[in-house]
Amino acid sequence: MEDKELHLVDHLEELRKRIIISALAFVVFFIVGFIYVEKIYKWFVGDMKLLVLGPGDIIWIYFMLATVVAVAGTIPVLALQIWLFVKPALRPIERKVTLSYIPALFFLFLIGLSFGYFVIFPMVLKFLVNIGGNMFVTNFTVDRYFSFIMNMTIPFGVLFELPVLVMFLTSLGIINPFVLAKIRKYAYFVLIIIAVVITPPDFMSDFIVTLPLLLLYEISINLSKIIYRKKIKKQSEEEQIEA
Repeated sequence: MEDKELHLVDHLEELRKRIIISALAFVVFFIVGFIYVEKIYKWFVGDMKLLVLGPGDIIWIYFMLATVVAVAGTIPVLALQIWLFVKPALRPIERKVTLSYIPALFFLFLIGLSFGYFVIFPMVLKFLVNIGGNMFVTNFTVDRYFSFIMNMTIPFGVLFELPVLVMFLTSLGIINPFVLAKIRKYAYFVLIIIAVVITPPDFMSDFIVTLPLLLLYEISINLSKIIYRKKIKKQSEEEQIEA
């Protein structure tokens, strides 16, 4: 009993260490983002002049942009810490395979952000501005403008990580392609709802966003199949060696 308690304490200490390292990485990237907020801001708005309604809006944009930088920078660090935490329970081949997913998580997050910013954001913004016609003067406040950008980009950054996340969980034996295929219709329903909610109310916009999301899910299933087959084959070979 005491051995089990000591083992649990060791695990909790290791988990605490990984959380602290991830938190420190977030703070470091936040500071870096805070320092370069002005350059990031100018890259986003270009020559556009946004309104601020009070001093709080100014500090808000600093914290918001710095937080986005911190989240993006912390993703690979957090993934590495999770891998180091579960590493002792993995076999050598599983360690090698799962470690390779970490860079992919970061790059897919950036690709998802880029898709949201360069494809979805201008499409939705143009639709909303045009629908107002000449009824309104389109002056944007800085907080509303950047909140709108985040709503159009962050969800895609997360969703584009789905294939790598599925591969990682399949490698650990938490999920398998059969489960993913079984819940396909429910997953499709959720992804379609997400696409409809974050896009303008017209069929073409819904279609442009829905298609890549459904494609991502199908890619995830096929990647899961590949990982699952390799995992089963490796286990079979090891059992034959042991026999």
